[in-house]
Amino acid sequence: MPTYTPPTKDQQFLLHDVLKISESDIPGYDELDRDFTAAVLEEAGKIAANVLQPLNTVGDTEGCTLENGVVRTPTGFKAAWDEMAQGGWMGLDAAPENGGQGMPHLVNTATGELFSSANMAFQMYVGLSHGAASALAVHGTDAQKQTYLPPIYDGRWSGTMNLTEPHCGTDLGLMRTKAEPQDDGSYKVTGQKIWISGGENDLVENIVHLVLAKTPDAPEGIKGVSLFVVPKFLVKDDGTLGERNSLSCGGLEEKMGIHGNATCVMNYDGATGWLVGDLHKGMRAMFTMMNEARLAVALQGYTQGEVAYQNALGFARDRLQGRDVTGTQNPDGPADPIIVHPDVRRNLLDQKSITEGGRALVYWGAQMIDRSQRMNDEDAEEMISLLIPVMKGFLTDKGFETTVLAQQTLGGSGFTKEWGLEQFVRDARIAMIYEGTNGIQSLDLVGRKLPSNGGKAIMAFFEMVRTFIKENEDNQALKEGFLDPLKTASKDLQAAGMYFMQEGMKNPLNALSGSYDFMHLFGHTVVGLMWAQMAKAAMEALDSGASDKEFYETKITTGRYYMARQLPMTATHLVRIQSGAEPVMALDAANF
Repeated sequence: MPTYTPPTKDQQFLLHDVLKISESDIPGYDELDRDFTAAVLEEAGKIAANVLQPLNTVGDTEGCTLENGVVRTPTGFKAAWDEMAQGGWMGLDAAPENGGQGMPHLVNTATGELFSSANMAFQMYVGLSHGAASALAVHGTDAQKQTYLPPIYDGRWSGTMNLTEPHCGTDLGLMRTKAEPQDDGSYKVTGQKIWISGGENDLVENIVHLVLAKTPDAPEGIKGVSLFVVPKFLVKDDGTLGERNSLSCGGLEEKMGIHGNATCVMNYDGATGWLVGDLHKGMRAMFTMMNEARLAVALQGYTQGEVAYQNALGFARDRLQGRDVTGTQNPDGPADPIIVHPDVRRNLLDQKSITEGGRALVYWGAQMIDRSQRMNDEDAEEMISLLIPVMKGFLTDKGFETTVLAQQTLGGSGFTKEWGLEQFVRDARIAMIYEGTNGIQSLDLVGRKLPSNGGKAIMAFFEMVRTFIKENEDNQALKEGFLDPLKTASKDLQAAGMYFMQEGMKNPLNALSGSYDFMHLFGHTVVGLMWAQMAKAAMEALDSGASDKEFYETKITTGRYYMARQLPMTATHLVRIQSGAEPVMALDAANF
């Protein structure tokens, strides 16, 4: 059976040594001292390791069932949900006036990591509810906020997002779900939505659906989409539940992974709903939660990599096979542990360096969301908007790759259910698809985010890298192992951007054919920046006489590995980008 140990020491290192959150000018961060975050992470870690992780295999084995219109979640999920609710974890970063605890989004991200590593399928119920509540918090009326937010944040109700239909996914302008206006200001919503996570469940007494639909007079395409709140049970004026709404779960998807999460077909048959935000501005309301939601999916990528890595590492230390070519390491045993072999170490260091770099990137992203939301910082908003498709696409690709590497570490055992690695592989795979496939992320990055506002955000990123390198170039240890490789990667990224400017204008296919490589080139570069910052923090800790010398030295060594073995991939991605559209588009469609 797989195990999971919350990496709270790594989390604290990032929060306080790297991001230095308690010194930040972001409102609320001054309260986040080491003792406070340690206490929060310790409690979250106990729930993750003792409550959620033991249910991960249960959820995968049992799955969800649909009985007479009611979805039954796996054994233990309801009790776990109730324990999470009682602990206030559902509304950790929600505004107190809406029933939350008012903590920064960064804290919610850090605790969410622990829950997601322990049980990704379970945490999805929490995450989707949080996303729906976030949209209502920004775009809902005061009455809608008072009605729906406190019950969601205290765990009595859950929430969903209803976008996809059988005939349309990314191209939401093609949707057919209709919302007919009524005399009392409500709407009758009719249509079918698919792939609705947590669309029906037995964890809560009511489910608050956010549904995209079109009114009869709506403009064609995406400009005619509106957002509606459609509860499973209608809510009376006093907040109690009334009659059942005209909606139902028409079926459950049988999926490759995340079996413990109910993925529903939802049928709306004249269900009563109310407009959220402005008419025909539904995508604006939905995109309010997109940065948060896509950051959460990026987190899922590395969290599955983290738990997979932990189990691969344990196996590599225990499994005896062959002898170290430089000399026997386990003379009292029949063979040496496989961790002595260079190829196994390469495998493990790929996992470790990507996971720890990914964590740093996501925490930095969460901090930017806090800066944007709590300070109305437009620069932070532009930077996180630029980086979100990079984080989502790169970290879920690499997160899945990490689970496969972990599975490979176990050899044949990794292919069996007994050891649990194959579940991490299956669960991680969906993160590359939902909340916008990674191909769509790369197109969004190159087609929309990169040129936005005259390229202001990407230029700010380049300046950030240049400034960091210049400020630290006198540190020879940092320069050789980290700054020089980072400078090379940044130049590759700039060259790719320049290619798009020059060749993309001549033929848009040149830019679009290289978009996926650009996403990965950018991903490696920004993770390289994270490792350079972590290495600097670790060196400063060692210089100050930190007691845990081994921890900080390990950080530096892992970072050097990433800079030497992973970051040079930027050159490969640049060559691919500069090959243009011709190799990609040369084959006629009929000849595939």
